[in-house]
Amino acid sequence: MIDDGLANIILVTESMSLVKAHISTSIPRKRKGANSGHDKAVERYFSTVYDSLNRKDHINFDIVKCLIIAGPGFVKDQFFKYMFNRAVQQEEKQIIFNKSKILLVTASSAHKYSLKEVLNDKGVLERIQDTKAAREVQSLNRFYQFLQNEPGRATYGIISVLRANTQNAIEILLIADNLFRSADIPTRKQYVSLTESVKENGGDVRIFSSLHVSGEQLAKLSGIAAILRFPIPDLDGENDETDSEEQELPATELLPLPTSPQQLPLPDPEKDLLY
Repeated sequence: MIDDGLANIILVTESMSLVKAHISTSIPRKRKGANSGHDKAVERYFSTVYDSLNRKDHINFDIVKCLIIAGPGFVKDQFFKYMFNRAVQQEEKQIIFNKSKILLVTASSAHKYSLKEVLNDKGVLERIQDTKAAREVQSLNRFYQFLQNEPGRATYGIISVLRANTQNAIEILLIADNLFRSADIPTRKQYVSLTESVKENGGDVRIFSSLHVSGEQLAKLSGIAAILRFPIPDLDGENDETDSEEQELPATELLPLPTSPQQLPLPDPEKDLLY
């Protein structure tokens, strides 16, 4: 992700979106008849981004599925030209030989939150269509489409989803993995029981990583949602009392995430991307 004076190198795996490097610098504006200061600042900035990107622990084309240079305007195109020219000059074979793995994608910013735009790009989806990340994005997009165009076939929140499941109505269950780490044991068991029930009824269960950009989006919907086989009106409005009970579920009180690098999953060459 790159813009004027701001770049984020992000490794996107099937289970997380990890910022590997953050580069921020001040670039003076172009002035009529005196652009040397601006041009030199841009070259230093691009050089810093290139050096960080080219580190062995940041990019390895034997592991990553593709390299996506994303951002607003023409900065991404300018950096791509700089990167490839420098790779040729320095005989950086991993970049030269993997040019076909590099995609340029327009995004509204170079911040991490713009990853959702990048993952929705048609070219990116075609490149990563066989990955878990792509399936999660596609499922979430389909959910939002139903929510907007056919709201009776989309619902979210534990109470509404449980009601839908009692009618064997769930086609796809979308659930964040952090719900299974609730500090309250009965709550954890409730989510496990729900997923097993959906599978027994022929539904599909998609478990989203809370450390992935798609999981962050799902968290805004309480961490659980469902696409239904058939419309069920007023799922979330049947009983105000049970709706208030939904708010009291201790699903946000979580067990700790792993903190050491040894506990984090390693990148998978079939599933991982680099931005």
